[in-house]
Amino acid sequence: MSKAMEPNSKSRKESILIKYATFSRLLVLFLTLMWRSFLQPYDTSAALNPPCLHHRDEVVAEDSPPPLLLANSSVSRTLENSVVWDSVYFLRITECGGYEYEQTYAFLPLLPFFISLLSRTVFAPLVPLIGLRAVMVLSGYVVTNVAFVFAALYLFRVSVIILKDTEASFRASLIFCFNPASIFYSSIYSESLYALFSIGGVYHLLSGTSNVAVLWFALSGCARSNGILNAGYICFQTMHRAYEAFSLKRRLCLSVQVFVTGFIRCVCICLPFVAFQAYGYYNICHGHKLDELRPWCKGKVPLLYNFIQSHYWGVGFLRYFQFKQLPNFLLASPILSLALCSIVSYVKTRPELFLSLGFQATEKEKRSSARLYSLKDVLEPDVIITSSNEGNRDIRQRKLSRKKDVTVTDTAAESNSSSGYFSADVFPFVVHLGLMAATAFFIMHVQVATRFLSASPPLY
Repeated sequence: MSKAMEPNSKSRKESILIKYATFSRLLVLFLTLMWRSFLQPYDTSAALNPPCLHHRDEVVAEDSPPPLLLANSSVSRTLENSVVWDSVYFLRITECGGYEYEQTYAFLPLLPFFISLLSRTVFAPLVPLIGLRAVMVLSGYVVTNVAFVFAALYLFRVSVIILKDTEASFRASLIFCFNPASIFYSSIYSESLYALFSIGGVYHLLSGTSNVAVLWFALSGCARSNGILNAGYICFQTMHRAYEAFSLKRRLCLSVQVFVTGFIRCVCICLPFVAFQAYGYYNICHGHKLDELRPWCKGKVPLLYNFIQSHYWGVGFLRYFQFKQLPNFLLASPILSLALCSIVSYVKTRPELFLSLGFQATEKEKRSSARLYSLKDVLEPDVIITSSNEGNRDIRQRKLSRKKDVTVTDTAAESNSSSGYFSADVFPFVVHLGLMAATAFFIMHVQVATRFLSASPPLY
């Protein structure tokens, strides 16, 4: 009886969560509007909107029909004046149809692509009313806020699979809806898209659709550079599956197959980011004389992104460790402390997993894991030939492999073994959080840590 009602309970939780996530976005937008009405913003970049360098006349002629008088209305001005900080770069890339300056290559193309797509399709009828630039701003807000709502939904689904506790998962997702970096998720920033495709990719990975997960992880790398770290989940899964195939099942060919497949998937995740770097190299370095080349163009491995972060923003190992930056370290201390406590508490509780990279997880945990450790969706039914004692287990594996649509409920009811935050399934997420936190503390502008780490599930 309870099992029959569980899917309905999950659906109700998801519906409630969507309402909370939507309300949180509307609340943030309302508070932002009220704040701007009473106080002058610190950043005044919104007023800086010089003409695009290339094909300005053609762009205006083709994409911007003469606006009506309403283009100078308060709606248009309010939208355009809300564009500050990183939003200025994203909007200019969209408005000018590409990357004009070297430093703009620090902002990856996924968000500008979606803004351009919406402004030229769904919101195109509004262009004569409020102007193309205002429509692009509106499109940006719609993209980021809708992406956040779906990111919250996927966080709930991932949490149910990992924690095997619907109530705890719901509470964690609610906290995410009102996290300290909320303003960035409702502004024209790439955090929402990164969170959606990162957490959504994890959900598809845990559900057994690895190829879909690779696509989502690759898209996260098109939103933010740290999206390529999501390849670590594939590496972790591949490492454990190859070990199981070789050491436990004594099947070398299957082990090689798992390793090669995992390697290809990791390459696919990193490929969009690498392709974007190649695109930047072609635009900036190709066809120029040696004495005209930018310094990074002459490197053995010309990394545009690293150069931009170092040259224009002063990002680098320990470069932010200055006395004058102490207030920024204090600003980042809450999120970094929370991350440290999350990692330390897990390591203290499960030191054997930490020291063995998860290989000392119990067989019961591996069997009940959400496809991170075992070969559940790799083994084909016709090649599983074992002893008579293993026959029944293989039959069960065949039945499981035929279930293409893996639901959260099926996974949650799969086992009564170790669950909660200290389960073996959480280990790769803790490692990922550790890498992100170390990067934020030692390399980045530390005040960015709050939004940089805000999409990490272990924090919630």
